[in-house]
Amino acid sequence: MEFVNAAYKVDALDRSIMETFVLVLSPFAPHMAEELWERLGHDHTLAYEPWPEHDEALLAEDTVEIPVQVNGKVRARILVAAGADGDTVLAAAKAEPNIQKHAEGKKIIKEIYVPGKTVNLVVK
Repeated sequence: MEFVNAAYKVDALDRSIMETFVLVLSPFAPHMAEELWERLGHDHTLAYEPWPEHDEALLAEDTVEIPVQVNGKVRARILVAAGADGDTVLAAAKAEPNIQKHAEGKKIIKEIYVPGKTVNLVVK
């Protein structure tokens, strides 16, 4: 359903995308997939087609969303580069307007950063 919704939003789909979709659909709806495969112009059965290879580089995310907590309560979410170091993430967290509002007039006692997961600022 996700694919169908995305497909409706574009003007035209590349043939290779449709073929890959039908191939991946085949274990779940084999008869429908065979019909679609035939309509795509193939003479042979879909059962003998090799499974599509995945590209590991396409699976890696460029940015990650990290929740920022002040005294254990989530006050903001920031987007940072996936490989960003702790100082960069903490600087981005402190620059967030909602975090500044909750830390205003208070001293940051401890900064906790779990890489790729969360930032927690303990203020008093």
